[in-house]
Amino acid sequence: MDLEILSPQERLSLELRHMYEAEGFRLYRMSRFEEYGFYQENRRFLSGGAALTFTDLDGRLMALKPDVTLSIAKNAGAGSYYYLENVYRPGRDNLGFQEIRQIGLERIGDLDAASVAQVMTLACRSLAAAGTRPALEVGHMGYVTGLLDALQIPHHARRRLLHRVRNKHTRDFRLSDTRDLETLCALDGEWESVFPKAQALAKNDAMRDALRELETLYSDLSAPDGKSVSLRLNLSLVNDLEYYNGLVFQGFLHGVPRPVLRGGRYDPLAARFQEGVKAIGFALYLDELERVAQPERVGMLSVALPKGRLGDKVYNLLASVGYGSPESYSDTRKLVVENADAGIRYFLVKPSDVAIYVERGAADLGIVGKDILEEKRPDVYELLDTGLGQCRMCVAGPLNGLDVSGRPLRVATKFVRIAKRHFASRGQDIDIIKLHGSIELAPLLGLSDVIVDIVETGTTLKENNLHVLEEFMPISARLIANRSAYQFKRGAIDALTDKLREAIKA
Repeated sequence: MDLEILSPQERLSLELRHMYEAEGFRLYRMSRFEEYGFYQENRRFLSGGAALTFTDLDGRLMALKPDVTLSIAKNAGAGSYYYLENVYRPGRDNLGFQEIRQIGLERIGDLDAASVAQVMTLACRSLAAAGTRPALEVGHMGYVTGLLDALQIPHHARRRLLHRVRNKHTRDFRLSDTRDLETLCALDGEWESVFPKAQALAKNDAMRDALRELETLYSDLSAPDGKSVSLRLNLSLVNDLEYYNGLVFQGFLHGVPRPVLRGGRYDPLAARFQEGVKAIGFALYLDELERVAQPERVGMLSVALPKGRLGDKVYNLLASVGYGSPESYSDTRKLVVENADAGIRYFLVKPSDVAIYVERGAADLGIVGKDILEEKRPDVYELLDTGLGQCRMCVAGPLNGLDVSGRPLRVATKFVRIAKRHFASRGQDIDIIKLHGSIELAPLLGLSDVIVDIVETGTTLKENNLHVLEEFMPISARLIANRSAYQFKRGAIDALTDKLREAIKA
């Protein structure tokens, strides 16, 4: 048979299936559909929490499968399985559902160190087969939850806090123990340098137990099978507390802008269907292998700057620390300008698009307002608060705008997610009216009671007899990084970030 007629993803699938079969895993086949009620009962374990539904001929409400692990944990019982399946999940941009092709494996039952090491070794070998310069990040949820317990962080505050830890949002910690949380965010890099720092931070048995497991794993993965993969320890790599309870990991390939492999230990999910069992597994996302960066930009740092005054200020700051371009973008019609000696290139985009370019790998770095990060929630690292473009998110309107009873408060805004989260924290029902411009008109014409918007000087509000009723979120421009670029260009990104940090302090 001529394998050249197969696509690279198809050839990889065959190679991985052969690998998994040789290691004692057997193919698990499943229906494309499940009853929707099953996913409703286990909604907290679903990525995105939504499923694509339809009514079957017998009247049952069915769903296209949004998750493979749930189905295997429910139906398969203890054993070693691998799969090659499509799942259907909401897209990152909430523009509809995506069909995602993935291959992966699950080990369910009594897990010992050897079986965990086998799964992790197969994750390394799968990455190595999939592309160049594979890198595997490993973290441990037990270490993170142990720290949260030691700091006495209440459970209701943990989900939002862990989102900040995962994205390195150290600027926004508002707790008394910020130093320990900032240290946790920094526990990310070469295993040999990060591990001693993690030991120094350990405050209880849960954290020390997690480190012992990681130490054993590192020793196991240093065997010949794991040598082709760069192993990195990232204890700020956190995931859903209800799903994962131990090891968590994700894999990267050079030139691919997103993680191509994700996995972890998920005993809480497995125990829902069979008491006392444990489970670990991973999935490799075949579709992501098509998202390779253009080779001409791989060796340089690409930076997306927002058009307008903020972009000019940021560029001047970068130029002041040695990252200017001989050719000014303001004096040319070129869309991209660069400084080959400094290893950097710039392009200007609409401010609301910066995070999209960075998340999808068209840019390694970007400068974006905190308002956009909170509203869009892009999957990026937030590395630095530049202090530029300072303003605040406010509730504004007539002086009595918040004084309503017997009905929801009508709120006009273009920041729907931010507004919903703010009023939900107060326990207040609202009726959201999404607008795209001239927000101040809404209360003047009776369309809304109040608005949620960015306020810089407040002049427009004053001229229209409107008032700031609440200030609830400071905003400034943040330096963000693509997660994959941070893996493979860490030295260059850290050097730029450190220079900017020093310039800001000066």
